[in-house]
Amino acid sequence: MKIISIGEVLWDVVGLEQHLGGAPFNFAAHLGKLGHTIFFISAVGADQRGEQILESMSQMGLSTRYMRRVEEHPTGIATVTLDAQGQPQFLIHRPAAYDFPDLTESDLDELLSQPTDWIYFGTLLQMSSHARRLTMRLLDSNNAARRFYDVNLRASSYETSLVRELMSRATVVKMNDHEVSEVAQMFGQPTDSLEDFCRSYANTFGWEGVCVTRGPQGCVLLIGDEYIEANGYAVEAVDTVGAGDAFAAAFVHGFGSGWSAPEIADFANRVGALVASRRGAIPAWTIEGARAL
Repeated sequence: MKIISIGEVLWDVVGLEQHLGGAPFNFAAHLGKLGHTIFFISAVGADQRGEQILESMSQMGLSTRYMRRVEEHPTGIATVTLDAQGQPQFLIHRPAAYDFPDLTESDLDELLSQPTDWIYFGTLLQMSSHARRLTMRLLDSNNAARRFYDVNLRASSYETSLVRELMSRATVVKMNDHEVSEVAQMFGQPTDSLEDFCRSYANTFGWEGVCVTRGPQGCVLLIGDEYIEANGYAVEAVDTVGAGDAFAAAFVHGFGSGWSAPEIADFANRVGALVASRRGAIPAWTIEGARAL
């Protein structure tokens, strides 16, 4: 599949370590591992961290064609602390270079020269009005592409009106169970169960699918009219940063391949668990390793 991912790329700083991250970048990197053609749109600063990102992308086989270099702002970083269960808390430092992606007319023409299967976007980047205009232009120029919205709420990085707008532009939406509660509270539309939430919101916004991750408990999916709950895989959680992004990539891989809902959920749970059992948001992993869980 041909997939466009627009969003933040940054360094997750965990203690004395730093790991390449940013949900849209993680998603792109994991889909690249699954053999798809990825076009990642973002920006880095004119600094050492930015050069490291571009070098890493080349090593991963990801194109840097649509990466902008920004003189006025540094490459993004997020300070990450992990609780006793390995769950991350993020302190995001902004403005950052990724808030200012850009495409020339020739960039856009080349990007759209062949049909796009999916466009991925999240909430955090859209707090930048500059980035939101570019995202909306991409969506408006690709009416046939499915649109994957990863809600991914971060402290001080979302607004109710923005989340509602992004949901209205989506084909498939992903969030975790904590975000389900937050969205229901924001919109003033509480629901009695995860199934009720998925069906109600899918009906309201016209989604083809919705997935809710539940950490070690697995996930729930609604695809069309089919709702399922799928158990997770027991692993020792070393670092859960990026596990949800790996889940999203595995979901898109299965959905785009025409798999059944149970097959999609099982594969996405496996990949998410495998990534959570390793250090960093984009650790080395294989499909064979996921199948072996």
